[in-house]
Amino acid sequence: MFEVIVTIAVILAIAIAVVLILAATKPDTLRVQRSVRIKAPPDGIFPLISDFHQWRNWSPYEQKDPAMKRTYDGAERGKGAVYAWEGDKNVGSGRMEILEASPPQKVVIKLDFFTPFEGHNTAEFTMLPQGDATSVTWLMQGPARFVTRVMQVFINLDNMIGKDFEVGLANLKKLTET
Repeated sequence: MFEVIVTIAVILAIAIAVVLILAATKPDTLRVQRSVRIKAPPDGIFPLISDFHQWRNWSPYEQKDPAMKRTYDGAERGKGAVYAWEGDKNVGSGRMEILEASPPQKVVIKLDFFTPFEGHNTAEFTMLPQGDATSVTWLMQGPARFVTRVMQVFINLDNMIGKDFEVGLANLKKLTET
């Protein structure tokens, strides 16, 4: 019986070591980026991003918890606007603050997640005219703490978060092209 316990303990120790080694090889920065081409001018898209009140119309996270509590603070829109949320396990809780709003081409947001996992990132939206359309890019990046890197051994965060970004960009496209 003792030999079985020792064998199980050794196998567990090896499995944990493998996971930790794999996590150590993951990048120490999390970066997720998606883009879409929208047949609308940048000044038709910019107000939907630079005003947190408008996010209810397009953000994929707004639909994940209809009972989510939202608070707005600071400026009405643009630099200094603050949006905080508290929701279920699908959205957790966090806070966003617009650090830069350069109409009609760029919005930079400080993005802090508190639950279910703490994270501090920067989100950036750029709107670049391209003929009769605008290339809109949604980028989120920030430090990947070790616990995040362990998660990445099992979960592809770029795919998971990227799918949400794709839905949000498709919603922006639908709103501004009609």
